[in-house]
Amino acid sequence: MLLELARWLQSLENFFGLFGYLTFRGILAALTSLALSLWLGPAVIRRLGQLKGGQPIRKDGPQSHFSKAGTPTMGGALILIAVGITTLLWGDLTNRYVWVLLIVTLGFGMIGWYDDWRKVVYRDPKGLASRWKYFWQSVIGMTVAVYLAMTATVPAQLELIVPFFKTISYPLGVIGFIVLTYLVIVGTSNAINLTDGLDGLAIMPTVMIAAALAVFAYVAGNAVFARYLLLPYIPGAGELAVFLGAISGAGLGFLWFNAHPAEVFMGDVGALALGGALGTVAVIVRQEIVLAIMGGVFVAETLSVALQVLYFKYSGGKRIFRMAPLHHHYELGGWKETQVVVRFWIITIMLVLVGLSTLKIR
Repeated sequence: MLLELARWLQSLENFFGLFGYLTFRGILAALTSLALSLWLGPAVIRRLGQLKGGQPIRKDGPQSHFSKAGTPTMGGALILIAVGITTLLWGDLTNRYVWVLLIVTLGFGMIGWYDDWRKVVYRDPKGLASRWKYFWQSVIGMTVAVYLAMTATVPAQLELIVPFFKTISYPLGVIGFIVLTYLVIVGTSNAINLTDGLDGLAIMPTVMIAAALAVFAYVAGNAVFARYLLLPYIPGAGELAVFLGAISGAGLGFLWFNAHPAEVFMGDVGALALGGALGTVAVIVRQEIVLAIMGGVFVAETLSVALQVLYFKYSGGKRIFRMAPLHHHYELGGWKETQVVVRFWIITIMLVLVGLSTLKIR
């Protein structure tokens, strides 16, 4: 909305042409969402606290977690509010990708909201049944996959790009693209949800990955840069940098309240929505493999759960890890919560740098 106002004002004063630059609007989006998160945070936390419910604490988990009982959850709603308002203010609302991301984020957020609502308000520790959660995730993921496949305008949009190599890419075809897109969106959504178990653990890697993907989106949407860096040119993808800037700013604002000891937890409403959004962005800019590299912590957390469940089932009750997801394994091994979180952050920083290096190393 503000972009349209700036375009009108540009006819009166050239200064307002500055708002047409993606980089400038991306920075404004980050600052706006950060300010909104810090401003709305206390009120949102008070409102969530009035629900008289908190994140359920596993009885078989680390003893230090029992002190978290009663801490408000569903704080991811703060992120979604900030991202939604900011994107509507600074994004180009004629860009179809902007609306795809807003719909995905809101859709996954609604699934997570209902799951958290049942846990908190109805005191149902199971929340939304897993089969229904996965069903609705699948509906949204498959719908987006089909839409993106049917509206692809260049061949590169249906190819799997292999990083670090100049000319290696695999044509997926419509069916292959739909399957891959579905797996990336739903998989990333659940991966961040599994990682969200310690104060600040999930949100900071999400912020870093969103910022890095903003660079990829900007390059993919610029024909000159895309040609120079040998990346696929995706018309309109550059506008995603504004949305990703909003996620980065809102995430940092949320971290202000989620830092140890947390005043609020993200809950499924935030984790599912952010995961779905990052997965969708990676698909649009054709960087699914790079997302897996940069999100290595999320991948490891997800694999730890899958391996633990399978090994427990087929080994007669034996375990690979002390506890899954992986961060609990290290906690039970003697690491303090803050040590686990900061060390996982450091790993993510290194992985994000590796991901960014694929822009030039090819």
